[in-house]
Amino acid sequence: MRAVRGPTDHVVVVGAGLAGLSAALHLLGAGRRVTVVERSTGPGGRAGRLDLGGAYHADSGPTVLTMPHLAEEAFAAVGDELADRLDLMRLEPAYHARFADGSHLEVHTDAEAMEEEVRRFAGPGEAAGYRRLRGWLTDLYAAQMRRFIDANFDSPLQLLTPDLARLAMLGGFGRLDGRIRRFLSDERLRRVFSFQALYAGLPPARALAAYAVIAYMDTVAGVYFPRDGMHALPRAMAASALDAGAEFHWDGEVTRLERSGDRVTAVHLADGRRIACDAVVLTPDLPIVYRLLGRTPRRLIPLTHSPSAVVWHVGTDRTWPATGHHTLSFGAAWERTFDELTRTGRPMSDPSLLVTRPTATDPGLAPAGRELYYVLAPCPNTAVGPGADEWRDLAPRYRDELLAVLRDRGLAGSEAAIERERLVTPADWTAQGHAAGSPFSVAHTFPQTGPFRPRNLVRGVANAVIAGCGTTPGVGIPTVLISGRLAAARITGTPRPPARSSARGRPGRAPQPRAR
Repeated sequence: MRAVRGPTDHVVVVGAGLAGLSAALHLLGAGRRVTVVERSTGPGGRAGRLDLGGAYHADSGPTVLTMPHLAEEAFAAVGDELADRLDLMRLEPAYHARFADGSHLEVHTDAEAMEEEVRRFAGPGEAAGYRRLRGWLTDLYAAQMRRFIDANFDSPLQLLTPDLARLAMLGGFGRLDGRIRRFLSDERLRRVFSFQALYAGLPPARALAAYAVIAYMDTVAGVYFPRDGMHALPRAMAASALDAGAEFHWDGEVTRLERSGDRVTAVHLADGRRIACDAVVLTPDLPIVYRLLGRTPRRLIPLTHSPSAVVWHVGTDRTWPATGHHTLSFGAAWERTFDELTRTGRPMSDPSLLVTRPTATDPGLAPAGRELYYVLAPCPNTAVGPGADEWRDLAPRYRDELLAVLRDRGLAGSEAAIERERLVTPADWTAQGHAAGSPFSVAHTFPQTGPFRPRNLVRGVANAVIAGCGTTPGVGIPTVLISGRLAAARITGTPRPPARSSARGRPGRAPQPRAR
């Protein structure tokens, strides 16, 4: 593994999202002095918070948390414990799936409970197929995690390990949809175990079967939710880093990197502050990172980005019994939906939606007697579909279309129940600096996967490391937490920075936005 050369005593981390906070904790655990610079008033990045008014507290980014042991590793790097900082609740069932034909399925992560539910839903043959699928997903995860996901790549030759042969034998280089068909014949069940390909930016029919590892995280490893919302995770990580000695600069937008030869020697902020450093970890979107570095790595094939999403945050004065914490609401269309998202560039004509009701688990996220909904509708990114300016005109109409779809799928009276709302579209993602108007960054096509994904080291810059969803290993909470640790390893020269024996400060102390 290549590591940063020269002194690395003081590291500046640009961005206090999950990747930056993970990097900060692992660097602190390895004895580095760490300064975190964040352009917002507090931690979170994509995993931020929206206050809709009237005590509605909505998560602005991801709502599905899997693989919490990766967050535990970050806390453990400074001798801290996740359980002392965060109250995690396992969701069981993980999802409620609702289909256009009126059928419904509870998606359990417990093997026996899910087998029984599949038997009720589709018969004993499909239940047996589920058991075989679960075993395959587990084997696939074991084959990928150590060598292909949790790894710093310096060359594609690093793929040439026994795990590559094992992955090939498992069918990981085939197509996801075809592999799932080997286990399940019921088309509705296949959707439950393949829709996750959209997180990777591809339809199941074109995605590598290796990306079924995301389905493993969702349907085998388990889905969790922190009390006080997903934003509680970055708040807890920032508190742990602060107590371990990190220095935070809020409202600190980085305008340039000071250089001496091939080394970054200081970070300059918009308000005139200059922070000297020995190394820097950069977590913004790749176009911003490359602009700061003054160079964009050459690629034979230009980067392509994942589809985007419209997110409708809604506070209501009532609930609907058909909605659990996470509800997958599938339309009748499937292949056409993915074609619209990735090829023709039209908003879904028969949308499949993720409807999240966090107040089902934590009522404190809304006023007493009220509910909070998060409706995610995948949509084309601005490179394929409507541009940011077009979305500003399209947004009101699309909001009304979503309302009509929800009403037709059992949420009668939803319009009259709305007290607060906010619609987030690709225009908003563009304004936040996300390339192609997509919060899901670079798609996981084969030329953008593993050692072919944008590297976390940039040629010509000796002491800068990239972290976040645009680099290895990729998009999603588990992978960005790993990316932070991989970035720290590039600086420390050790695959896993050693954990400290004890934490500094008091567990549970929330970080206060402040500048030093």
